[in-house]
Amino acid sequence: MNILITGCNGQLGNEMQLLEESHPQHTYFNTDVQELDITDQEAIETFIENHQIDGIVNCAAYTAVDKAEDNEELCTRLNAEAPAYLAAAIGKRGGWMIQISTDYVFDGTQHTPYTEEADTCPNSVYGKTKLVGEFNVQKFCEQSMIIRTAWLYSTFGNNFVKTMIRLGKEKPELGVIFDQIGTPTYARDLAVAIFAVIEQGIVPGIYHFSNEGVISWYDFTKAIHRIAGITTCHVRPLHTSEYPTPANRPHYSVLDKTKIKQTYNLEVPYWEESLAECIAKL
Repeated sequence: MNILITGCNGQLGNEMQLLEESHPQHTYFNTDVQELDITDQEAIETFIENHQIDGIVNCAAYTAVDKAEDNEELCTRLNAEAPAYLAAAIGKRGGWMIQISTDYVFDGTQHTPYTEEADTCPNSVYGKTKLVGEFNVQKFCEQSMIIRTAWLYSTFGNNFVKTMIRLGKEKPELGVIFDQIGTPTYARDLAVAIFAVIEQGIVPGIYHFSNEGVISWYDFTKAIHRIAGITTCHVRPLHTSEYPTPANRPHYSVLDKTKIKQTYNLEVPYWEESLAECIAKL
């Protein structure tokens, strides 16, 4: 197959590129904005036709959650309109598409893990635009799959793990939120799952993927520092109200992964094992 990967310079896009070597039977077109502007419908259609693309993995998104509150237009173009253009173009060819989405489509008021059937109720610009993106992909491409993930980190780009390691080395004390609960996702594990989907074939629908387990940002930070060997920084728990941000964040966004595990026979790693693997590479 000829497979288009968008957002190849991001965390997930970079992990996808590393794994492509172990799937040499396909041809990959790794693109970021320099190679393909996904907000340009005509450019997408031309690219997909010229390269005879069979499938798309859309890793591109506007992910600056707080900045999105003041940049709704750009956020909408990247997270809602661009996926529609991609889906329509590949849909015309009878191809498939995997769209990466987010736990931010939920408001975080549940106290049990969110299944794919749970009611969506985003309360941030980022979450709202990503939800519209989901609708658009399913509308324009029959062979499409939405994978919602959460708390993504990797050895690439800027992310929470890298920031906490840096701050842990620089500062004697850190305050981290303890009343927001979720599950981290090592982008490499998500990339492995995506390749399992590509090899086994798209079963259309919405799926959830994160690592196994449940923690708060505070607990996550404590684990990061322990594994990274940082002992000089005192981490104290904060309420969300003590650390106000422009965008609302879900207080509870644990995703139920039963569907993707059963459909694709996946073994999902525990968050702490994956964190240790990532930190070892850093």
